[in-house]
Amino acid sequence: MRRITGHPTGRLRTACAALVLGTALLAPLPQATAAEDPAPVVDHCLAQGQSQCADILPPGQNGNATLTDILLHRLLGTRPGHSSDQLGRYDALAGGYGGLTDAKLTEFFNDASFGVASNQVESVATPRSDVSITRDKKTGVPHIKGTTRYGTEFGAGYAAAQDRLWMMDLFRHIGRGNLTPFAGGALANQGLEQQFWPGAPYTEADFQAQIDRIRTGEGPRGAQAMADAQAYVDGINAYRTQSKNGRYFPGEYVLTGHIDAITNAGEIAPFSLTDLISIASVVGGQFGGGGGGEVQAALALLAAQQKYGVAEGTRVWESFRQRNDPEAVLTVHDGASFPYAQRPENPRGTALPDPGSVRVEPLVHDRTGSAGTNAKTPVRNPGALAPAQGIFDQGVLAPGALNPRRGMSNALLVSGAHTASGHPVAVFGPQTGYFAPQLLMLQEIQGPGISARGVSFAGVGMYVQMGRGQDYAWSATSAGQDITDTYAVELCVPGGSTPGLDADHYLYRGSCTPMEKLERRNAWKPTVADGTAVGSYRLQVWRTRYGTVTHRATIGGKPVAYTSLRTTYGHEADSIIGFQMLNDPSFVTDAASFQQAAHQIDYAFNWFYADSRTAAYYNSGMNPVRAPGVDPALPVKAEPAYEWRGFDPVANAAEYTPFAEHPRSTGQDYYISWNNRQAKDYNTAGFGMGAVHRGDLLDDRVAQLVRSGGVTRASLTRAMAEAGVTDLRGEQLLPELLRVVKSSPVTDPQLSAAVQQLESWRTAGAQRKETTSGSHVYGHTDAVRIMDAWWPLLVGAEFRPGLGDALYQALAANLPIDESPAASHGPTGGHSGSAFQSGWWGFVDKDLRQVLGDPVAGPLAATYCGGGQLAACRDALLTTLRQAVAKPATEVYPGDTSCQAGDQWCSDAVMHRALGGITHPAINWQNRPTYQQVVEFPSHR
Repeated sequence: MRRITGHPTGRLRTACAALVLGTALLAPLPQATAAEDPAPVVDHCLAQGQSQCADILPPGQNGNATLTDILLHRLLGTRPGHSSDQLGRYDALAGGYGGLTDAKLTEFFNDASFGVASNQVESVATPRSDVSITRDKKTGVPHIKGTTRYGTEFGAGYAAAQDRLWMMDLFRHIGRGNLTPFAGGALANQGLEQQFWPGAPYTEADFQAQIDRIRTGEGPRGAQAMADAQAYVDGINAYRTQSKNGRYFPGEYVLTGHIDAITNAGEIAPFSLTDLISIASVVGGQFGGGGGGEVQAALALLAAQQKYGVAEGTRVWESFRQRNDPEAVLTVHDGASFPYAQRPENPRGTALPDPGSVRVEPLVHDRTGSAGTNAKTPVRNPGALAPAQGIFDQGVLAPGALNPRRGMSNALLVSGAHTASGHPVAVFGPQTGYFAPQLLMLQEIQGPGISARGVSFAGVGMYVQMGRGQDYAWSATSAGQDITDTYAVELCVPGGSTPGLDADHYLYRGSCTPMEKLERRNAWKPTVADGTAVGSYRLQVWRTRYGTVTHRATIGGKPVAYTSLRTTYGHEADSIIGFQMLNDPSFVTDAASFQQAAHQIDYAFNWFYADSRTAAYYNSGMNPVRAPGVDPALPVKAEPAYEWRGFDPVANAAEYTPFAEHPRSTGQDYYISWNNRQAKDYNTAGFGMGAVHRGDLLDDRVAQLVRSGGVTRASLTRAMAEAGVTDLRGEQLLPELLRVVKSSPVTDPQLSAAVQQLESWRTAGAQRKETTSGSHVYGHTDAVRIMDAWWPLLVGAEFRPGLGDALYQALAANLPIDESPAASHGPTGGHSGSAFQSGWWGFVDKDLRQVLGDPVAGPLAATYCGGGQLAACRDALLTTLRQAVAKPATEVYPGDTSCQAGDQWCSDAVMHRALGGITHPAINWQNRPTYQQVVEFPSHR
């Protein structure tokens, strides 16, 4: 280390103070007696000593940072080891996929083989004598090996705490609706607890009941799962205690006022099994839900009926709803039908509100101080902590970072008949956003009854949730089928007087029944991390036998409350049985047993599988069996005749569709999924599953690979990567737009030049990609800018005149117009990678083809562009194109706290949202899974 001479500068003085303050935090981890190595497992992904399994999870494995780490990062830009060492390889694929070969995959991915070679061991921790945690030099991933089941799971919890202790603490508080007292009252923190708690408002007794039911009601596997979970929690708590006593705990606890930096006074609260249920409710609600938008859908239907009349308005609404669009891209594309959530011919029990009567149920009450504001009173004289002051002033997560409308995950699998090796090839992974540290955590777990490597959501990582076993790999995408319904409960007053909209009683099977009030009272004060001024509020949710109240309205003049009933409510952790099976090599031995394991997962996911012989698919979820005649797309009366079959409100249980009725397939030529429709007649839970979907970007490419044959890991990865930098509008819709525009000569020089730029971009692949690595300038930059500016303008000009303002806005409330990477106004917010999931792509496609006279299956109820006249449609497109061309880059990309106005590349760029004190540089936009596997098994047990 260089000796500093002379008087230190203010910057260095602060750095020195930080080093003194945090010296104790660098103490070595305690070691225990070494465990005996368990019997080695056979890794069937090895071919001639080389692994054919690879994975990647940016930015890096290490998600914990001591106070010293944080202060030095803020002062000098340093980062803890393994916190950012996967980011560069992940980023490089955006520009490097063109020359990709199987041999070069490790330039962009980790070796995902089992174990760690002796010359690659970085550290070995033995928190108990029956488990070891070995970390490799390249990535620092924990390889957990236990000789007992308890020790194995204890090690998994211990490793999770080593890598994600602060993040796990955040998420148990988000799930409980009390983030602001823990992390500060920033507006974004208020928004997070207000977003998640109403969907899963539980008492501590509710949490415990879920644990008890799994332990005692799910047989031996349930009892084992809860024993595993307890061992996992014990491991977390062991590290929690050791790191606190040894002063190497995450520094965010100091900055948020939980621990004193000098005296070490304070506490990191112990973890419990109920915390795992809380975390599971956040994860499941974010990634595994579906349905629940029936009130918003009803408002759009009412707007259509008010404009066109009941019959025609319903027909128009159905044409935009696209429940079972014949042109939609499907995962199961062999014609197999799996009817579910279909529209009945004669709907009954539908509960549409009176026009203008709907109001959202208030959640926040009794605000004081800074509640609902952004008022700040920064802590004075933070001393050596000054470099980290205000790191959470905008919240631990930016607004929109965990929006439930985010589209997640993709999968590409090709069966062995079409690969070069004769074995299936898979490239798949979950698209869970970009956070630092990541929500997911890589780990390998080897112990009695468990053998897997992959990722788990931190805090519920008793088992690998997506990854690989000894001779198979699996992954998931969010499915989003309808497992949430909306009921209209009639309000009442005990004694029979006339109720108002604020009534807190409702009719349940003929009896006037009180609603249950659930509350959270949260208060906060300024800390070094978050200077939000003192404030408080009360969160309130009303719970009924039909779920929690979301809206109130009148129907035929009578007051009702609309409630949201989710099949997985009260069953947040039941899926643990399925994950246990997926990790058990004695259970998963082939595609059929994999599908049975996936069936035990209650959340709505698409599950994919590959071994050396077979590729397979299964759609999981607690799909309720609805009463005959009930339309699942709209609210329904809360009466016994319209309840789920076999509904037990106390246990929130019902009859569910059996295994055979879930979309599933084995050995199809190929599979793709990008949150698109699953199969024929398997109806969607929301708008937007039409003729153009981002799944088409994958389907077209993989279908071409299959036609050509000889698919390899590299060629399938190239297909994924190319789709990941392609603008859906440019590839799928620009040809039709230009056909309309060029139906007559374009004589205006400015417009003619714009058309040529757009054509050139489309011919080159319609990509949003740097000219050269590191240039931060897109090829065809003007065409990209024009497309970004033109799209919202052209959609409005195409549809608003025909639909009218009210219906247009009502439909847009159900499906956003745009979700380009730069569309920070969209449901994902900016810089979040995932793009082109939610938008009017399919509507525009069908409408333009109708104008052009092309065949359209499942057309819109009318032709809207130009009133159906080609010349008028052309005029509308040219008018908006002229407006788009004139719009400068500074308006198209207005800038934010991370980007200057007009910076196109930065506006798209992926930025890891810091959950703690360590930040990371922006990377190229890629529409790609956050965690990704590339696998090809050459052998089987």
